[in-house]
Amino acid sequence: MDEGRGAAGRISRVVIVGGGTAGWMAAAMLSRLMGGALEITLVESELIGTVGVGEATIPQIRLFNATLGIDENEFMRKTQGTFKLGIEFVDWLRPGHRYMHAFGAIGGRPLGAVPFHQYWLKSRQAGRAAELDRYVFNAVAGWQNRFMRGADIANSPLGNVAHAFHFDAGLYARYLRGLAEARGVTRVEGTIGDVRLRGEDGFIESVVLDDGRVVEGELFLDCSGFRGLLIEQALHAGYEDWTHWLPCDRAMAVPCEPAGPLTPYTRSTARSAGWQWRIPLQHRTGNGMVYSSAHIDDDEAARTLLGNLDGAPQADPRALRFTTGMRKRFWHRNCVALGLASGFMEPLESTSIHFIQASLSKLVSFFPRAGFDPVEIDEYNRQVQFEYIRSRDFLVLHYWANRRDEPFWRDCRAMSIPDTLAHKIELFRRNGRVFREHEELFTESSWIQVLIGQGVLPAGYHPMVDLLDDSEAEAMLAGVRKVLEACAGQMPSHGEFIARHCAAGMA
Repeated sequence: MDEGRGAAGRISRVVIVGGGTAGWMAAAMLSRLMGGALEITLVESELIGTVGVGEATIPQIRLFNATLGIDENEFMRKTQGTFKLGIEFVDWLRPGHRYMHAFGAIGGRPLGAVPFHQYWLKSRQAGRAAELDRYVFNAVAGWQNRFMRGADIANSPLGNVAHAFHFDAGLYARYLRGLAEARGVTRVEGTIGDVRLRGEDGFIESVVLDDGRVVEGELFLDCSGFRGLLIEQALHAGYEDWTHWLPCDRAMAVPCEPAGPLTPYTRSTARSAGWQWRIPLQHRTGNGMVYSSAHIDDDEAARTLLGNLDGAPQADPRALRFTTGMRKRFWHRNCVALGLASGFMEPLESTSIHFIQASLSKLVSFFPRAGFDPVEIDEYNRQVQFEYIRSRDFLVLHYWANRRDEPFWRDCRAMSIPDTLAHKIELFRRNGRVFREHEELFTESSWIQVLIGQGVLPAGYHPMVDLLDDSEAEAMLAGVRKVLEACAGQMPSHGEFIARHCAAGMA
């Protein structure tokens, strides 16, 4: 063991390469938590566009915003935001079928050690229960197009409403930039032409701009997008390709005029060779098509996308090409990759921004000294890899468990799946058991909703369910559903809540 490593000098200069959501999230968080101890420089070019399709989030982003001291109403006004209670999946199992993957718990409180869904399974097998999402409060409120923040009401679904956001990613980056620059972050405009490495260990020493300016640092954060300017082009960290399991490799994004009421959920609609997203914002609706180029060409994908918009398109579709997967090393030498530079999983479950947030949180936990301890770097990589792999499995489930009849969907159904996912599915198929391992992103509630929504139904249920008389169990289910419906009915509409609290343009 290197006894001197722990006494290595403190890092004082951090260079962030790339702006966008990832770069400015990093700048805002580090300047908030360590601003007095760090000189933070962010290098970006107005000439290089950002992908900016990640406009839907999951509830963990509220922790990130709270860490930055952000007022939620102000944040919503500045980003043209709306609220999100979950994701509606349309036609994924088969045409005409839909379900909601909603945030929050399923049903009421567990009866002893048995989760609510176990009672639902027995009642459903007997033909006496409604669809599962009728027993999830966020789904019930979402179907009614209602929203409110959690109120101080004990023992009520209204006391804890799990929510996330839809927002304009470009406006979010601009908002975070303002916070970061106010806390001392220096922004450098320019395009990077060269990356200089130290001869003795291959660490990054500096980046050189096209005009010859040199920006030196000790820790470099690669937020350069798919290019991976530092982590891959300079350091060759390697990339693990997951196209076998997530075969979509193209996307098109287009905004359209808003139409109809503001729905408090993201919508994902399966198409013949992929799927289409719909994200309602205050000033527009974000739309996109994710598809497999092996099954559909770009022109047909564009026609499908444009033919299924709520309102008139506000631009031409913008095309993206990608390879799903992750870096073999997210942190390599003195460089940490964030955002699209670290890997990519399509926006099916709105994980892109979360991965930035989670990686930043781990970076703070493992923030290095100048010695860059390899044991700690390896642990960082192990933890981030675990979260990526388990989230990958969750996305693969959506594709594999389908009953559609197009070639793309038949191919997805026939593919071999990761052993970790196969084990989780087989365990659930027996008696509906799901267990969350370590700190994997998606909870038991999420797995249960998507497994059942995608038609993966258990053969049995927990034997302790039989300890409750059938009539009592069915009365319990009916009572839960009645309470959820009544509580949702007390909420204002989503549009009314925004108009009252956080409409863009409000003082």
